Amino acid sequence: MSKFAHVLPANGKWKQDVTSWLAEDVPSFDIGGYVVGDDEKTATLLCKQSGVLAGVPFANEVFRQCEVDVEWLVEEGTYIEADGKKVPIAKIRGPARKILLSERTALNLLARSSGVATKSRRIVTLARQSGYTGIIAGTRKTTPGLRLVEKYAMVVGGADPHRYDLSTMVMLKDNHIWSTGSITKAVESARTFTGFSVKIEVECQSEAEADEAIAAGADVIMLDNFSGESLKVAAASIKRRWGSKRSGFLLECSGGLREENIASYLCNDIDVYSTSTIHQGTPAVDFSLKIDHD
Repeated sequence: MSKFAHVLPANGKWKQDVTSWLAEDVPSFDIGGYVVGDDEKTATLLCKQSGVLAGVPFANEVFRQCEVDVEWLVEEGTYIEADGKKVPIAKIRGPARKILLSERTALNLLARSSGVATKSRRIVTLARQSGYTGIIAGTRKTTPGLRLVEKYAMVVGGADPHRYDLSTMVMLKDNHIWSTGSITKAVESARTFTGFSVKIEVECQSEAEADEAIAAGADVIMLDNFSGESLKVAAASIKRRWGSKRSGFLLECSGGLREENIASYLCNDIDVYSTSTIHQGTPAVDFSLKIDHD
């Protein structure tokens, strides 16, 4: 069992999703399964590209529902150095048709998860190498139906998953502000229902908006789409101006963070950098499964 898997609900919807994904792959006859039959076989799961292994609980559920056994040779979260080789990461045992029934769904989940985990690990590593000590987080720009998989993979890769959905933190963006009339009104309205346990974040386009949000009691101030240098100036100015007058708020930056600009973009006056670059359009890590044979 992966140590990361302990965060997943024991009987959560994600297991029903696995059932649906398997059904999607065999909507009627499994003729290939008929061809190979129920002879007991072993197979080797291979990693064909370097990357961080992630998605093990989802693959495990695929194998469980297909009634095959799996023995992992590599721990989830490990960076696998493939370097042109095919690295064995698990052994699969069971009836041939059930191994092949599980193959594609399990591999697809591993490929997507490992791709997100690998990119997350790389961005976090680059941030630490540049001297940044704060949080690198994902966003809610996840693939519909795969949010749990992708958020889980961010954590395996060492990134913060950020809010999971609209219910776990209130984020008041420009559309909320324009609809309400002001940042202050929006924050006051949100606070009616958040109580002490739910944070309120406000997206700000200027220092003046940040000041209003802080004064209104927002917990997180997002400086949205500032350029690298103007972001540093604004963050330092806001922290200096508010100082001890209102402690406890976090500064977040969203938008524009990429591998190639990370060294010049980051500054420790920003507590959180959120970016979709660790999960949106991220390349997959390639895996394959081969029946053992002489």
